[in-house]
Amino acid sequence: MYKCDLDRLSEKIKTFSKFGDTGNGGITRLSLSDEALAAREEFCERLKKLGANIVTDDMANIYATIPGSENLPAILSGSHLDSVRQGGNYDGVLGVLSAMEAVETIVTDKIPHRHPITVAVWTNEEGARFEPAMMSSGVLCGKFKKEDMLNSEAKDIPGYYFKDALQKSGYKGSEENRMNPEKTAGLVELHAEQGPVLDAENKEVGIVEGVCGMVNYEFTMRGQADHAGTFPMKYRKDALYACAKVIDYLHENLDKLDEELVYTTGKISAHPNIHTIIPDEVKLTLDSRHKDPKVMEQVVEVIKNLPESLEKCTVEKKEAWARDTVYFNKKLVGFVEDSVKELGYTYKKMYSGAGHDAQYMCDAIPTTMIFVPSVEGHSHCELEYSTPENCLKGANVLLNTLLKMDEEL
Repeated sequence: MYKCDLDRLSEKIKTFSKFGDTGNGGITRLSLSDEALAAREEFCERLKKLGANIVTDDMANIYATIPGSENLPAILSGSHLDSVRQGGNYDGVLGVLSAMEAVETIVTDKIPHRHPITVAVWTNEEGARFEPAMMSSGVLCGKFKKEDMLNSEAKDIPGYYFKDALQKSGYKGSEENRMNPEKTAGLVELHAEQGPVLDAENKEVGIVEGVCGMVNYEFTMRGQADHAGTFPMKYRKDALYACAKVIDYLHENLDKLDEELVYTTGKISAHPNIHTIIPDEVKLTLDSRHKDPKVMEQVVEVIKNLPESLEKCTVEKKEAWARDTVYFNKKLVGFVEDSVKELGYTYKKMYSGAGHDAQYMCDAIPTTMIFVPSVEGHSHCELEYSTPENCLKGANVLLNTLLKMDEEL
């Protein structure tokens, strides 16, 4: 079994943590910002030194490829360099750095390989600056219309659009350079787990079998706005009180379903949102996720059975959006498992609750993922951390998975 270098990987993590450093242990590196462009420049310089050929496509995705000994389809690995505001130094970027380290090991140790190996950087995965998330991989795989994405307005600069940032970045390339399924053997993406399971269960690697399906609903409670000091309680039509009843209903009924089901009532907006006025309209969102489509059907059934009136207020519900469970390529999942076992690491087979570029890419090419533990499950915050030792183990699994793909595909 081949292994990567701990010192090299640690240096990569330390260096890239400087791009967008918040001074509190995390980063703010919004897509195509100056900080993100600096990280891209560092990425390109390092891959050029390894002899990689670098091209970009029309969505500024970067492809850095080292040649193989035969004229075969490329094997891809990578993730994203952009972050959320005040995010951490592992989400996304660890997948890029691990792929860089795997390629550096192959080049430095002169490991034979038949296929070209490409390290990819996907643009605007987070959607923290330009909505939606996973924008560029989504365009490549037909999930989004390119024109709509080009007109996505920046959250930090009113009147500034993705097409403006794309043009300014210097990374806008040709559509001909896009990932081509006919010229690509498969993709494996390493990522921090972003949850507490591996850390809590003392597992060193997560073997990711797919991405959980999800539904997102919006509820609207409508009542009557009146004076907070003069209107007796028994006559009120308080939309916020009705909202509280909806939350209670959801918790009571969804908790009866599978223990692996997760759900979040994460956004509430009250109108008119004035402390002396009884709220007359309140909106509430529900995000629910599970790997089993049957469980998700039960979630929808719970939602449909929600009363249409609570506390003298009307209750409306509508689906905002949904996604089906994504199942990764079984052969590639097997390569990951074989590598983990041969390296002697403890592991857990699991599904991702979070979305990743890999979930879109798997519609186009054989795809799978590798997770490394997130200490205490922290993610999308400055406390996000994965130990150097676990990062190295993930990189070792990635390296050997790439080599198994090279041998078998």
